[in-house]
Amino acid sequence: MFIQTESTPNPATLKFLPGKEVLRDGTADFRDADAAREASPLAGRLFDIPGVNGVFFGYDFITITKDGPDWQHLKPAILGAIMEHFMSGQPVMAAEGKGAGAHHDDGKEFYDQADEEIVVTIKELLDTRVRPAVAQDGGDITFRGYEKGTVFLHMKGACAGCPSSTATLKHGIQNLLRHFVPEVEHVEQIA
Repeated sequence: MFIQTESTPNPATLKFLPGKEVLRDGTADFRDADAAREASPLAGRLFDIPGVNGVFFGYDFITITKDGPDWQHLKPAILGAIMEHFMSGQPVMAAEGKGAGAHHDDGKEFYDQADEEIVVTIKELLDTRVRPAVAQDGGDITFRGYEKGTVFLHMKGACAGCPSSTATLKHGIQNLLRHFVPEVEHVEQIA
């Protein structure tokens, strides 16, 4: 098994491409070792590596965020854990009832029903133009709400804590949304 790695705009995050499907539907973002172990055998295995403090699964990639040693020391252990997991045949996510739903975005959306047409357009733009580009960098952005001209987004994976995330939000996403949806005035990040 050959696992490729790619750097991301976030120097604390590295993208791993195992050459296999990681997560068929949605994404999974783990920032807590205990929750990770309950929801995913692979995420639990990765959190067992000292220095790993974030694991994110996309369709065909895994991004790891570190807080410890440099990548030179962490990368071999991470590659080994990913390889061992896929060779073992275990599922990426735990079985139903044992935290399998943890990968779904549980953040409630909020917006006025009168703004539903605007929200549908915003979501379509995010899904077709923003999320594919962000996934290339090992992250994801999801819609959380719209209120009085402000779009609220949640950043995950490599995007969470990335030094360039403010520029991505303000100059990239905000300008795109303003262009297609004149009602949008601001874009803000929320947890």
